[in-house]
Amino acid sequence: MLTRIPFAAMPSYRAVWRWHFYAGLYCVPFVLFLSVSGTLYLFQPEIEAWLDRPYSQLEITGSTRSPAEIVQAAELAFPGSAFRFYEIPRTSQSAVQVVLLHEHSRLRTYLHPEKLKVLHSVREEDRFMRVVRHLHGELWLGENGSYLVELAACWTLVLVLSGLYLWWPRNTKGVAGVLYPRLRLGSKVFWRDIHSVTGFWISPFILILIMTGLPWSKFWGEYFREVRKITNTAPQRQSWSTRSTFRDEPPAEGYNVLELNRVIETVSNLHLDAPIQIAPPAGKSEAWTVQSMTANRPRRVTLAVNGQTGEVLSSHDFSHQHPIDKVVGVGIAFHEGQLFGWLNQVLGVLTTSALVTMCVSGVVIWWRRRQPGTLGAPAATGDRRVSVALLALVVFLGIALPLFGISLILVLLFERLFLSRIAGLKRWFGLPEPG
Repeated sequence: MLTRIPFAAMPSYRAVWRWHFYAGLYCVPFVLFLSVSGTLYLFQPEIEAWLDRPYSQLEITGSTRSPAEIVQAAELAFPGSAFRFYEIPRTSQSAVQVVLLHEHSRLRTYLHPEKLKVLHSVREEDRFMRVVRHLHGELWLGENGSYLVELAACWTLVLVLSGLYLWWPRNTKGVAGVLYPRLRLGSKVFWRDIHSVTGFWISPFILILIMTGLPWSKFWGEYFREVRKITNTAPQRQSWSTRSTFRDEPPAEGYNVLELNRVIETVSNLHLDAPIQIAPPAGKSEAWTVQSMTANRPRRVTLAVNGQTGEVLSSHDFSHQHPIDKVVGVGIAFHEGQLFGWLNQVLGVLTTSALVTMCVSGVVIWWRRRQPGTLGAPAATGDRRVSVALLALVVFLGIALPLFGISLILVLLFERLFLSRIAGLKRWFGLPEPG
């Protein structure tokens, strides 16, 4: 039996309810969209393998050409291009993928390893999963889209925390409607319980998804890096990225493409996780760079290899990273559904499905309780007092999530300076009339 908690002992329930409502009003469209795009992103390796299937079962009748010859064939097929990196084929029947710098963008080419024929080419930015990534991270709107997504993520966190507060059992003698939904007490109770109970069970995973997604965001990501610089915990180069970390610059002048053959001989004995990308020397460096770009980020490795001797000059893996980068790397791998295999993907799908369920049920609840001529927001009271704990939590969130803090101040100013002065809008938003 659950303990009865007096209502008077809790902070302002109605104020929290209003903020929960407004957060939901803004977040629902974004959460629905991000849940769908995020579900696709969970299966990036499988989707890319399926899309590349025409180039993974080639008919090979004779001996294959050397990696250096394949790179030269790719450059010859696209005049004016520059070799960026070579991706080791996953099977002996797979096309070789060579990425070039061509017309100011990365071009991925698929070449037959025996005939040296270009079977397919596509700009990196036009690949299906890259499009999904841009939609998921920035709504295909660049930095402005990233800010909108980050703002939605911040307010979704508020939505979850306020939802847990509203869910907290009061005047309850059992677990029905708290730990499991009541399905036979009418549609009103059904939708409310589906919304709140689902939210309770899935809330830890939603919070994890939000926090592990923030390092990618534009505003919070920069904020996080600045904090790390101030606290002297920042590495020279950020260890997480959503793409190959090879810079878009041409190979070093005078490099020998034939050295690629020796580098691959060395790498083939190291048993790195695919995909494995090999880039020629760039700038003043004479070493080739080898990267395991596996989706399971804690297993990624970066090597510097001498192209003439095949000697591994340096190696950088998960064990060399700063503890903060390790936490972020593990979190991103979990966010992408790649940390512990198919179970991670299933957990991700359950989370996104629950998010869709809560969005739909929340909209149904709002629409049914909405009175004609009003927005349907819970009516505000004239009492603006809040508990010290609630105020401290809001201040903490405002500091930890700057976009949330800025937007909260703007909303409060807008309500106080504009909405409260227009009678029609006050009634529409459920604001209190002067007493």
